[in-house]
Amino acid sequence: MDAGQIDQVRRFNRTVTERVGVLHDRYLGRDRPIGEARLLWEIGEQGQDVRRLRERLGLDSGYVSRLLRALEADGLVVVEPHPGDRRVRTVRLTGTGRAERDLLDERSDDLAGSLLEPLNAGQRARLVAAMAEVDRLLTAGTVTLDAVDPDHPDAQRCLRSYFTELQERFDTGFDPAQSLLPDAGGLRPPDGLFLVARSQGEPIGCAGLKLPPGSVAEIKRMWVAPEARGLGLGRRFLTELEELAARDGRALLRLDTNKALDAAIGLYHSCGFREVPAFNDEPYAHHWFEKRIERS
Repeated sequence: MDAGQIDQVRRFNRTVTERVGVLHDRYLGRDRPIGEARLLWEIGEQGQDVRRLRERLGLDSGYVSRLLRALEADGLVVVEPHPGDRRVRTVRLTGTGRAERDLLDERSDDLAGSLLEPLNAGQRARLVAAMAEVDRLLTAGTVTLDAVDPDHPDAQRCLRSYFTELQERFDTGFDPAQSLLPDAGGLRPPDGLFLVARSQGEPIGCAGLKLPPGSVAEIKRMWVAPEARGLGLGRRFLTELEELAARDGRALLRLDTNKALDAAIGLYHSCGFREVPAFNDEPYAHHWFEKRIERS
């Protein structure tokens, strides 16, 4: 890692923590630190499962419990078992908690305005654009790729969203029953695997790899949620699946796609896949690709 880059990141972190006031115990002039204030905002109007809060913020169970006890003591939240599953704890805002969160929102707007106000119009535009880029890149760094069973709820959630998008984008619509969709067994070890991408605990993409004995490895059902596009996740999926296929001793990797998925087609070309004649009877495919890979 470049020492100059490390130094710049540390300098950026110091500037941001100073300018947004996180060094103070009384964040935004209230009687609580930023951790408690952020938790109030994350709980939201509908409340949250405590487990989801921990995943969202990347905090350990003990620290979240201490924050919630402090907020409960101030009458801002209520923590109770979920009515459908008493093993799950939920938290919701009280009326006082909602009023406190509204006040924090107002003061957060004022703080954001104070960062922009000394700058001219051009500088403001540059700062906001730079912040958006930093946000995208930092978010990309939080994404995990996990191998899961294709029947896992997160996998099924991604596949349902994927099929819905294909139904909307394909000229002919999309019916999973008519596609050469591998059954769950074809995407389980040792004959394959299924990856789910998660950001802050939420599934945002998926990709499957078929590893049939004595045949060619094939990528199936790669999808990235619209809100996660631009994070380089598609390229990351391809790289990971290529490495996994090579580790399994495969020398060739294939995939097929529909003409409507132009961004995906461009990605495959840029990642070294070349277009080849049809190698299957997929009714929704217009393009077939393959790539020679180095065996691991």
